[in-house]
Amino acid sequence: MGWGGGGGFFGPNATATSAAAGLPFAGVPAELRERAEAIEAREPAHPPPTERFSHTNPDRRPFTLRRFLGGHMGAMAAAGGLVVAETLALQVGPLLTKRGIDDGIGKRNVHVLWIVAAWYAASVVAAVLAGAARVALTGRLGERLAHELRTRVFAHLQRLSIDYYTDEKAGRLLTRMTSDIEALSQLFQDGIVNLAVQALTMLAVTVILFRLQPVLALVTVLGVLPPMLALTLWFRSASDRSYTLVRDRIADVLADLSESLSGIRLVIAANRRRHNLVRHRNTVGAYRDANVRTAEVNARYGPATDLVGVAGQVLVLAIGGHLVLQGRISLGTLAAFVLYLTTFFAPIQQLVQLYGTYQSGQAAVAKLRQLLATEPSVPEAPDAVDLPPVDGRIDLDGVAFGYLDGVPVLRDVDLHIRAGETVAFVGTTGAGKSTIAKLVARFHDPTAGTVRIDGHDLRTVTLTSLRRQLGLVPQEPFLFAGTVRDNVAFARPELGPGGDAELLAACRAVGLGDLLDRLPDGLDTVVHERGVSLSSGERQLLALARAFHARPRVLILDEATSNLDLDSESRVEAALDVVLEGRTAIVIAHRLATARRADRIVVIDDGRVAELGSHDELMAQRGRYAALYRLWEEHGSERPLEARPD
Repeated sequence: MGWGGGGGFFGPNATATSAAAGLPFAGVPAELRERAEAIEAREPAHPPPTERFSHTNPDRRPFTLRRFLGGHMGAMAAAGGLVVAETLALQVGPLLTKRGIDDGIGKRNVHVLWIVAAWYAASVVAAVLAGAARVALTGRLGERLAHELRTRVFAHLQRLSIDYYTDEKAGRLLTRMTSDIEALSQLFQDGIVNLAVQALTMLAVTVILFRLQPVLALVTVLGVLPPMLALTLWFRSASDRSYTLVRDRIADVLADLSESLSGIRLVIAANRRRHNLVRHRNTVGAYRDANVRTAEVNARYGPATDLVGVAGQVLVLAIGGHLVLQGRISLGTLAAFVLYLTTFFAPIQQLVQLYGTYQSGQAAVAKLRQLLATEPSVPEAPDAVDLPPVDGRIDLDGVAFGYLDGVPVLRDVDLHIRAGETVAFVGTTGAGKSTIAKLVARFHDPTAGTVRIDGHDLRTVTLTSLRRQLGLVPQEPFLFAGTVRDNVAFARPELGPGGDAELLAACRAVGLGDLLDRLPDGLDTVVHERGVSLSSGERQLLALARAFHARPRVLILDEATSNLDLDSESRVEAALDVVLEGRTAIVIAHRLATARRADRIVVIDDGRVAELGSHDELMAQRGRYAALYRLWEEHGSERPLEARPD
């Protein structure tokens, strides 16, 4: 077979050839490869992965910040100690200023001034060192927490069942893994520790103010804190709503972007780019409006607290100045009090900004809590056992199923497939053919009845042992960005010494041998994301090779030849005779050429088994299959089986 209409293979050593042929770029150009390898050599070594995957959620407790941070209390305690040291070092300054004014300037004692200046410099150095150590520690802790959370969320996404991804948009899931975790990472590194710094600063300053001058401290507390408290309560309520809305709107933006990029070919073909631009502009506009609302809340709260702070300083200067004139307090005490008062209001302004970070993180926590609390709809039983090597006998007894409540897709299906038998399912679109295949693969559980393989109820065996013995080739094959070897060996990544020989054998079995022989990099040829550089037929052949290489005992082909041309289809069907020998095969077929090669054919109509038998037996019955066959012959043997006769 040639390169195919939609593209071809090419590897990292074929840059010039690809450019000359107008093909998409793959790999690092030769002139940059040496620099790329040098950069890679400087990358830090990562330990081997230790993560273990389980189909059962190991932690069903609600996700909260307190519980998540509980496993890192040692690092958190160290960060807290550095926060205390930094705060105390910063708060020595006004007291030293008081000493310098009263005992140095007031008494014209230069020696005291030099001592005060030295202690002031030492306190600043100590604060800087403690702050640097705190930032470094919390930075490492934040990255470690983000890594742990990303791994946990990704493992949970792997754990969820197929129907979850049917109902949820991919863009929203990307939001959970990107912006939500980034918001939490920022909260870990900046929000929580800085929140502790500012809160401890306010507490320390409050204690010092009352020790310096109780009257002025009482005036400050009674005159400033009530309006500050009222403003803060309003800000908390308004920001809660606005930050939650921001998280929802960014999810909408990423969902729309992901969908548009995934369907870009159809968008271009249908000339929908302008319409998509308008829709995305409206989606981004809603996100902008949510952020504007958040900014408005902050804009009202910030200046209001500034006004309260300035009013408090005016009040303290007026009363404190009067006390100085009366000789009740010293000038140094008033100066220290004013400096501490400024320090008292600065944390409030910082808390305004940090509260935004905190609210954004809390909104992300709520979204992640909802995701991590989602249970798979196809759970693995706590007492599930490994499925032993099977012969491939499949039994469906009284099976009923519906994707939506009250809308049945299958009704009372009884079907028995012998080990090593190839059974083709035919029928109209929506009749339930693919649904039966999904139940056999246990992508869903029946709402009634049982599905068994070799007598084992699928709900009683572990999912890993079941999927290890099943192979699936869907109608729309998916290829990952990587090499041909990576994609074909996807289900069996642990290749032994003869791995390449097995991979080549699988590729040749489905008709890819001639193509691989012509490729400059063979199995190391790069396949782009989703296989966009390949034709539809090439993608389907690679998907078939991947399924065959997995050595399944039961193979499910869901319209696996629908995207192949007649020449490719004939070669794949010839390969199927060899590959399916000794295996049980379920073939969802729209083309009669594929269905009539099966040992038996099952006609599905309205969720039930309407007819069952070999090609010759069903033709002799002169029923629905015979009518479809005659219609297929009348239209040049190319019309799909799902078409209804007039």
